[in-house]
This record gives sequence, structure tokens and C-alpha cells, in this order.
Amino acid sequence: MVKANVRRRLKLATGAAALIVLGILTGGAQSQTARTIRIVVPLAPGGAASVVARLLADQIGEMQRVATVVENRPGGGAAIGTEEVARAAPDGNTLLISGPALLMNALLRKQNYDPLNSFEPICRLADQPSVLAVNSESPYRTLNDFIAAARTKPGQLTVATFGVSIPLEEFKRRANVDISLVPYSGSAPAVMALLGGHISAMVDNFATMGEHVSAGKLRALATFAPKRIEGLAYIPTFAEAGYNEFMSWWGLFAPAKVTRDAASELAGWATAAMQKPAVKQKLEPLGLFPATMCRADFAALLRKQHEDFGRVIREANIKAE
Repeated sequence: MVKANVRRRLKLATGAAALIVLGILTGGAQSQTARTIRIVVPLAPGGAASVVARLLADQIGEMQRVATVVENRPGGGAAIGTEEVARAAPDGNTLLISGPALLMNALLRKQNYDPLNSFEPICRLADQPSVLAVNSESPYRTLNDFIAAARTKPGQLTVATFGVSIPLEEFKRRANVDISLVPYSGSAPAVMALLGGHISAMVDNFATMGEHVSAGKLRALATFAPKRIEGLAYIPTFAEAGYNEFMSWWGLFAPAKVTRDAASELAGWATAAMQKPAVKQKLEPLGLFPATMCRADFAALLRKQHEDFGRVIREANIKAE
């Protein structure tokens, strides 16, 4: 009897020890999986794409307990990082943050990827509406004032651009105006030129100009957003005046042929992340607005914009610089 009790106690002790060891081995997996997700940003650090990527990575790590890192891979007009993701294994662990330039770049020059077939669209994460602004001392107080002046003085009004501006090219054609697009290397020098009265206007995201608009140094005439921006409802839209709308965005992509289950899981994670109030609070001061549109809906948007961009490029005879 005594020996039986001893044997029973030994079995219980052994079982308990095994459970402890199992807990040690699996406890880490419950707190954080061994999986690591790489989010590639094909642009230099510090821009809107990096902000969106890092907020998403933080939320995935916090909510899903999956290690998520952001890697900036600039170069080649965003081609280097983009091609890297296109070639990556379709396991859902290497992702891309990109915007409409993903489509435009491939329409303007040959790329080693197809924007519609080399990637699986996961979600459109955030919108970044563009605004047309003038110097506060400008005589143009409304979009219609600006259009009337452009028609009266063809070719004399100048608008700063950063590479090819699809919405401005489309606006020129729809409004039947001749405005001169002046290329700048970035937002900062364009803002300085506008403040100095060296150009008539510029189009950029509101965050670039918001401080100067609030200070009364610049005047926002209209936004290309489809509807008035929350918190900036005093800025009318181009659409209200009967012209084209265009919403710039930042989206999440996986390599083509990623499994449906993996893509759906990532879409669920992205949606949950972008709906967090803390994310919205961090994005809005930067002129970014959470706008999750996932999977089939996002793919449909890409196809439509690809078609629209191609048409504008052909009609305006735009060539790669």
C-alpha cells in the first residue's frame, strides 16, 4: 500500500513537472508568436507612409502578439522596395506600404512588377487628401476665382507639383484652363515659394500647409477629397464645383499568390488596428485619416484608378521625366 502511494505521488509529481515545462515552452508563444512580419516602405523614413506603417506595426504587435518590424527601402523612385516585396515568398510575412504611385510609376516607365498582378491588395489604410492653396495676399478667394483668372491669363498661373500630378492634369482638362505646373523637389521648398509669392498656388496634403493656413499666411481654396474633410469642413471640394475628385491613400499589400486565409487574417488585423481611437488621434494632426477598405473593394479601387490614370496620362501626353 505504501509503495503504491509512493508510485502514485511520483506519477503526479512527474505529470506536474511536465506541465510546468510545457508551460515554459509554450508560454512565450501565447504572449508572442515566433512569427515576424516585415512591412517594407519603399520611401525614405519620416514621411506619411512610414508613419502609417509604424502605427500599424505597433498595433499588430500589441493586439496580435506578432513581432512586426518596419523597413524603409528607398531608391529607384520606390522601385527597389516595391520589387523586393513582389519577389518575396507569399507567406504573408513580407508586406508593402504604398500609394497611388504604385500605379502611376508602372504607367509611366517599365517596372519589374505589375501593380495589379504582382501583389495581393490587403487594405487601404489611410487617406491623405490634397488641398489647393494660395498665398493669403492672393486675389483668389475661391476656386472659381482661380479658374476665372486662369482662363483670363492662360499659362500665367503657376502651381507647384512634385512629379506627375494626375488630379491637376485632370482638373486642367475638365476646367479647360491652361495653368503652368512647376516641378519642385519637395513640399518644403514649394511652401517657401508660395509664401514668398513666387508661385500662384500649390497642391499638397493639408498637413504640409496646415500650420500656415491656421496662421493666416495661406488660404485653402479646395480639396480633391470626395467630400469635405472632418475637422476641415470649411474647405470646399473640387467636386462641389463640378470638377474631379481624387483621394490619395496609403495601402497594405502582400505578394501575389498569398493564401486567401493569410490575406483575410492580415485584413482583419489591419482593420482592427486602424479603427483604434489612438491611431486616429495620431494620424489626423498629420492630415491622414483612417479609411479601411479591404480585399475585393480595395482591388476594385486599384483597377479603376489604374484605368483612370492611364487615360489621363494618354490624353495629356504625359511622359516620364
